[in-house]
Amino acid sequence: MKTWILGMMAALLLAGCGDSDVQEVRGWMKQVDARAKVAVTPLAEPKTFIPFAYQQKDELDPFNPNKLLAELAKQAASSGAGGIKPDMQRRKELLESYPLDTVKMVGTIERKGVIHAVLQIDRTVHQVVVGQHVGQNYGRITSIDEATVNLKEIVQDATGDWVERMSKLELQESKENSK
Repeated sequence: MKTWILGMMAALLLAGCGDSDVQEVRGWMKQVDARAKVAVTPLAEPKTFIPFAYQQKDELDPFNPNKLLAELAKQAASSGAGGIKPDMQRRKELLESYPLDTVKMVGTIERKGVIHAVLQIDRTVHQVVVGQHVGQNYGRITSIDEATVNLKEIVQDATGDWVERMSKLELQESKENSK
């Protein structure tokens, strides 16, 4: 009897899982799909690229950086911009081979009424006076006092013109004095 009751319950359960509801849902989905219209705009046709063939092999390449330099030189010559220029013909001094940010002023010395600045590069000490050159930008010492060495450097700006720039080296306090 128990097996008969179990068999009847299984049959009732399987009867509840009929296909009638699934068919109804599938029919509704087909109706919705038929009514829904997808609007996709077509893509525009891509433009065709026509490469430019540079035919003038004997002509100067327009992308050559020398062309810009030549044009800048022509402009400078025609405008008469020969004002500020470093003296390229003079012999470079020893301290011109070092960048200015590696040079430290560590003191001054006065001899026969002339003030000498004491400059240190690495562990080497140099004495300089007004008129000497220091640094890699054609820096010339314009004045020296107890706390500073004033320089006038000649550098190129973005257009290639030479301009003057004022710089200074200030006295560096030693580690022994700060203790």
